[in-house]
Amino acid sequence: MKHTALLLFLLLGTCLLGCTPTTRITGTWKNPDAGEKNYNKIVVAALTDNVRAREKVESDMQAQLQQRGVTAIKSINLFPPTMMSKEGPDVNLLMEKIKGEGYDAIMTVALIDEETETRYVPGTYGYAPVTRFGWYGRFRGYYTYWYPTLYDPGYYTEDKIYFLETNLYDVNSENLLWSAQSQSYAPNSLRKASETLAELTVSRLAQANLLR
Repeated sequence: MKHTALLLFLLLGTCLLGCTPTTRITGTWKNPDAGEKNYNKIVVAALTDNVRAREKVESDMQAQLQQRGVTAIKSINLFPPTMMSKEGPDVNLLMEKIKGEGYDAIMTVALIDEETETRYVPGTYGYAPVTRFGWYGRFRGYYTYWYPTLYDPGYYTEDKIYFLETNLYDVNSENLLWSAQSQSYAPNSLRKASETLAELTVSRLAQANLLR
């Protein structure tokens, strides 16, 4: 279910009044044994069974890596959906193909948790005394005209908060080199959330001296 929820994180509809969509990295970790080896050829893998979400996340990560001179390929190109079973690709076959094509690192993106936050949206009021109209001077006409329009009652709404994890693995040792957790609060589009996540992630990888 969490694999499918990655699409919900990226495709959530337009935010309601007062919602501020944000995507940010909340923490990073680097393996002390990783040193400062630069990785120049990376496979990007979004761990979801939804093809649209997988394609978008992998494409944005690939684009950001390429901007820094890194050769990057999407896992969807190595293992298209037609080659995968319900359990995903055979991991041994996957690693054999990645090593055979000379890739030195694998980046994964996965949804690890989600929360629902209930938020109260206050109502709105209006005031516009327009005395030239006949209904204004008598209570019955005034009340009947204005009551439906003066006050828009408040309501409760639910916002989703998604927690994602991005990992970088060394192909030869298969050891975890670097990890980051990110949080997306009420994302309002696939395009923006994915682009922001890719930009922030690749920037942090460069700061950790893991990219060329």
